Amino acid sequence: MENHHPTPSHDSEAENRLFIVFISIIATIGGFLFGFDSGVINGTVDGLQAAFNSESIGTGFNVSSMLLGCAIGAFFAGRLADWYGRRAVLRVAAVFFIVSAWGSGIAGSSLEFVIYRVLGGLAVGAASVMAPAYISEVAPARYRGMLTTVQQIAIISGLFIAFVSNYSLAATAGASTNALWMGYEAWRWMFWIELIPALLFLLMLLFIPESPRFLVVKGYRERASVVLTRLYGGGIAVRKVEEIELSLASDHHRPRFRDLIDKQSGKVRKIVWVGIGLATFQQLVGINVVFYYGAVLWQAVGFSESDALLINVISGGLSIAACVITLMVIDKIGRKPLLKWGSVGMFVTLSLMVVAFSNAGQDASGRLIMGDWGPLALIAANAYVFFFNMSWGPVMWVMLGEMFPNQIRGSGLAVSGLAQWGSNFLITMTFPMLLAGIGLAGAYGLYALGALLSIWFVVKMVHETKGTELEDMQG
Repeated sequence: MENHHPTPSHDSEAENRLFIVFISIIATIGGFLFGFDSGVINGTVDGLQAAFNSESIGTGFNVSSMLLGCAIGAFFAGRLADWYGRRAVLRVAAVFFIVSAWGSGIAGSSLEFVIYRVLGGLAVGAASVMAPAYISEVAPARYRGMLTTVQQIAIISGLFIAFVSNYSLAATAGASTNALWMGYEAWRWMFWIELIPALLFLLMLLFIPESPRFLVVKGYRERASVVLTRLYGGGIAVRKVEEIELSLASDHHRPRFRDLIDKQSGKVRKIVWVGIGLATFQQLVGINVVFYYGAVLWQAVGFSESDALLINVISGGLSIAACVITLMVIDKIGRKPLLKWGSVGMFVTLSLMVVAFSNAGQDASGRLIMGDWGPLALIAANAYVFFFNMSWGPVMWVMLGEMFPNQIRGSGLAVSGLAQWGSNFLITMTFPMLLAGIGLAGAYGLYALGALLSIWFVVKMVHETKGTELEDMQG
């Protein structure tokens, strides 16, 4: 990864850009489903409690149990992709999305529902690491970052569409607990709506080729050459196959977890720690508190429910705008500057939120009274969301998909994906406890500390990968 002399590419004349963009967008449907599956639960809480007569459904544990499925899915997806292929794992994930969407809506008990949600978590985890990895392995270095950034836009779009879908279905039925179509309650249809993009994902995956780098690793040289010819043209295909084989020359065995250990020092490779660090810091800044507890957060500081939901919509719009900016500049200014300045921006805005929450009053029920500090908290929070989605949101996934050498890409993604979703689980589970124990100011103080530490991590540990061919990545 420390190679600072990337091989320039001047072969755009033979390159099938339309096809590369087409298959990359198909891969990002997995990101859309990742977002939709994460967001759909928010509108179904009342229906789940009524159907199963359980106050536990929809609480922190049930959200977090899905995240454990995500961690498992991300961990095994990387290894399975080394055995069976990137495309094969994406297809299995699509099937899991379909089964989870149908099962979550038809579930007749709490346990049955959780099982289907964990299945969905496995799919989300697999898609979260495999979609950016697949895009990185088929896209040219000079606009690889841009195409991989589309994944983050797809995730946020999935969240947004889930919120809109939930709102529309509940409004049509009168309430999420009311019957809608065919005698089934609206909350069940909220899950079934996901069947549309999930089935589309599975269908479209039939039209994408396997990753040429995986094919070379497996010894399918001719099949890899055919795919590379479709991507870059016949003249470049032979050279590309040779470059991939050269990058694998020192390791003739099948990819395995032991490859993450440096043979000479006997220690875990530095690149693996960088991957784990990127995955973990993305969560330690507390972004999923905004995603999962946004309405709870703003109601806790005195906003009405309708105003809290409106703030969430504004945050979603800012998130998409930030990602579009990153998409336009990531292959020009690079990954490291975006990460560094994103961390600085998040530290400043989180610190301002801590100041605002610390100076708020409190009513008899324990809710904060923001008073004159309300506008500062609101502006700082939305600026924080903007900085995250301009930097760590998309860039972390871009780097994980491209920074590992060919031999350890699957294993490196497995470990990093496990760290990412494990950290997500930790932050999601602990926020309600932090809220009750040390309050919003204390909780956001910890997230500000995470942002501050991430600045040091980026400056000291992360190396630029802009424009570097995957075969030149060192670790």
